[in-house]
Amino acid sequence: MASSLDEALQRTNLSQSNQMEMLTFRLTDNQLYGINVFKIIEIIECPSRIDRMPNSHPAVKGALDFRGNALAVIDLSDAVGLATKNYRDELAYIIICEYNRALTAFIVHAPDTLLTRSWADIHKPEGVNARSLVAIAYNDSGEAIMLLDIESILSNVVGIDSDLSTAAMTDVEEKGNGRHVLVVDDSRTAIMLLQSVLDKMCFTNTAVMSADKALEYLEKNYTKVDLVISDIEMPGMDGFTFTRTLREHCNYKNLKVILHSSMSNPSNQQKAEQSGANKFVAKFDPDSLSEEIFSLIGLNR
Repeated sequence: MASSLDEALQRTNLSQSNQMEMLTFRLTDNQLYGINVFKIIEIIECPSRIDRMPNSHPAVKGALDFRGNALAVIDLSDAVGLATKNYRDELAYIIICEYNRALTAFIVHAPDTLLTRSWADIHKPEGVNARSLVAIAYNDSGEAIMLLDIESILSNVVGIDSDLSTAAMTDVEEKGNGRHVLVVDDSRTAIMLLQSVLDKMCFTNTAVMSADKALEYLEKNYTKVDLVISDIEMPGMDGFTFTRTLREHCNYKNLKVILHSSMSNPSNQQKAEQSGANKFVAKFDPDSLSEEIFSLIGLNR
């Protein structure tokens, strides 16, 4: 029990010090890739038989029963354009992750190791148009670790719904007129989904892809911004640190902030509150997001 508590406290401290712990793993190109451990539920050996799912994306290899739940199994190598992993004849592993309040199983070639890195040492690649790549870090030997845009991959492979329900659309028309939202997210797919919802709610918005860019924008435009919606996992400065930075600045300390993340573990609600955010909303639930936006800026339906 003590070791479990110590581990939980250690990971909480990481989130308060602009750091992340990642699991590195290899795909079929033998390159190192990384994923935040907060999103990992379990790692298992891949069974040689996976039940096929007809009419699905080629990267979806089938379904897997996990603790009574049927999970889509995605070959991560296939999903990013690499050679498909031959899991039927070779040893392979499945990383079961929670994204956007749902479990997904990713086939990988092999897990590697656990690493802790500061977000300041994780960089977004410049001049590279790689939709599935969001950032690059390095291990202790200097080998590059590619951090994938899982939201983009899931959107492409299984789809992510950005539509507001009929009930949520009731009385939305023109409610957001005159209000401006600053969107901060390193994923182009996440920005696109958020902007789709904000457009339906009649809000104007500006999107930037890092906390540093957001601070630059606010320095000149903070009087025009009614609400900030920020991701948590971002190269350079994470969303928790970004929010704390806002609260330390006299011009931004009362700015409304929603932290919006695919890390939907309930513990993130507490971490968001500790950082000074007004709300934490798990990705991606357009109805819940719209409700919280209206509530925060005094436009309750």
